[in-house]
Amino acid sequence: MGKCIMTADDSASVRQMVAFTLKGAGYEVVEAVDGMDALLKLESTPVQMLITDLNMPNLDGIGLIKGVRANTAYKFIPIIMLTTESQDSKKQEGKSAGATGWIIKPFKPEQLLAVIKKVLG
Repeated sequence: MGKCIMTADDSASVRQMVAFTLKGAGYEVVEAVDGMDALLKLESTPVQMLITDLNMPNLDGIGLIKGVRANTAYKFIPIIMLTTESQDSKKQEGKSAGATGWIIKPFKPEQLLAVIKKVLG
């Protein structure tokens, strides 16, 4: 069984593209529509990695990361921010919250997979 990765993004097209890329590389994918949805799904679905957007309704990416890091089961899983935001201040905020890496949209599938392979081993 492949490793399971959650993708949280309020854009259906981005979720589809990420899921398509990951499934093609042999990963299982759980999709969440925002940070609140992601936190709820994490309670019942063990994942090895989280890929999240920054700007989402209900709970943004920073809030999601803080929520995930507060859960002892997910304290150390890799979390990648996949967002259109590229300002250093936003990156620093993400890093401070506990993000492992940062990818700017639009992304290239091979770039995403390279980052995942690097952090998941």
